[in-house]
Amino acid sequence: MHSTPDRQPRTARAPSAAGPQPRYRHPAPSVAALATGLGQEAFTSLTWRQGSRGELRSRFAAVRVRPAGNAVERPIRAAASAEQGWWDGILPDCWLMAEWPEEAEAPTDYWLSNLPADTPIADLVRLAKVRWRIEHDYRELKHGLGLDHFEGRSWPGWHHHVTLVTAAHAFLTEVTGLV
Repeated sequence: MHSTPDRQPRTARAPSAAGPQPRYRHPAPSVAALATGLGQEAFTSLTWRQGSRGELRSRFAAVRVRPAGNAVERPIRAAASAEQGWWDGILPDCWLMAEWPEEAEAPTDYWLSNLPADTPIADLVRLAKVRWRIEHDYRELKHGLGLDHFEGRSWPGWHHHVTLVTAAHAFLTEVTGLV
């Protein structure tokens, strides 16, 4: 993870078979090292929702970074090559958000987001923590509406089943509020 989005790669002196390749001057630090290096003062205490036992609250920090590594670089390079025929070697910047609970010795959770640079940290936290709602809905789709009961072997059959389950879920959520 390159720590700041303003870092730009430099072109290597010795060209490879594919031409000069862009390289960053310093190796990318780990996400944990980057988040810990921010210091506890960079973390803001935020509440993201009401839970069954009160407010869900923790400390968060968000910084713009350029993700590094082949898993990130390959699709970006492929998309740029397909779109414009070449890649300039500059990785797009994104948000790195870290959670550092009061009782923890170091940050515990990390998220990457491609939301715009002017997105408030409260919105980043809320969207990162929406996972609970997604898992709840998935459990309802499986257990309450039969998403996992499909026993057919064809794509049209599976598509039909998933469509009906999703429509039932939307109906229960929007019209009756039972889900």
